[in-house]
Amino acid sequence: MAAKPKPQKAKAKAADNIHPHFDKMLPRADKEKRLGQRGVVCWLYGLSGSGKSTLTLGLERKLFEEGRAVQVLDGDNIRSGLNRDLGFGDLARRENIRRVAEVAKLFAQSGVIVLASFITPRENFRALAREIIGEKDFFSVYVKASVAACTARDPKGLYKKAQAGEVKQFTGVEQAFEEPQLLKPDLVVDTEANNYDACLKMIHTAVAKKIRFKK
Repeated sequence: MAAKPKPQKAKAKAADNIHPHFDKMLPRADKEKRLGQRGVVCWLYGLSGSGKSTLTLGLERKLFEEGRAVQVLDGDNIRSGLNRDLGFGDLARRENIRRVAEVAKLFAQSGVIVLASFITPRENFRALAREIIGEKDFFSVYVKASVAACTARDPKGLYKKAQAGEVKQFTGVEQAFEEPQLLKPDLVVDTEANNYDACLKMIHTAVAKKIRFKK
């Protein structure tokens, strides 16, 4: 009688071969002390044309001039590199936010101020980003402007292209943007009701409080 074949061992999961060294890295507090600031992720979200990128770049310059270590993560920039393999359906947009949130978290844990500018059209996307980064390090800014106002501004000509059918799955035309309801933003900046300088001052004042390093 032939011997029964021995059962094959289950293939080891990929996660079983991953051995993080977070506990051996320099403490976050030491890095923040060196920089003289707290790491934080300022997540600006809103429709295309609402003013997110303009305010993000203005805030970056202002913080840099104050001697701060700051990193911008912008939607178009990220999609030209790290996330260029992703489309614009809901699943792809969610993955886009997940990847960005993980990157932003790493910067914040190193004491860097992160300015993330993404449409983030769904409330569950915003909740995902907050969950990954952590409540303590996440500061959300809703850059508010109506579809009508953003269409009129149309700085990149995208609304015109979307209305002509040249750009698919465009938020504000083919895809809806969910106004914050259950997950309230930490700050609302209305770019229809306020000019650029006033909006920038509001965000800068709020972020300055978050990054203040307590010795």
